[in-house]
Amino acid sequence: MKKYLSMFLIFCLISIFAAACAAEGASETPESLASVLESVDVDLMALSSTMVYAEIYNMMVSPKDYLGKTVKMSGPYYASYYDETGRDYHYVIVEDATACCQQGLEFIWNGGHIYPDEYPKDNTKIEVTGIFESYEELGHTYYCLAVDDITILK
Repeated sequence: MKKYLSMFLIFCLISIFAAACAAEGASETPESLASVLESVDVDLMALSSTMVYAEIYNMMVSPKDYLGKTVKMSGPYYASYYDETGRDYHYVIVEDATACCQQGLEFIWNGGHIYPDEYPKDNTKIEVTGIFESYEELGHTYYCLAVDDITILK
């Protein structure tokens, strides 16, 4: 019985020592990982096409849940002109897995960029990271990403 008790105590000490060593070595990883995760709240690029489509749908159905969050996404770029406001609107388009359904998320490129000169051509695959915001226009609330930069993907 003493033999088993001493083996159990040795096992416990080794386990505690191993856990303490692992915690010391791992302390840097969670902090750096946490800072990366804090910088992007919703990374749509890490999801399957079905999940991206579902998440964009959720953003449109429950937009207040996403206000102020940083969103990263990619997809084809498209622009649209609306006569009533006299403005061009810019979108990143996502499709579901079967490519039968599309959903666009409007983005506003900060910094006064001139359309069409400084924007990509329609159907160019782009990546954007921005803050999910709202704005009022013609008596309605609209939601978009406020982005600082557009990356053209190959």
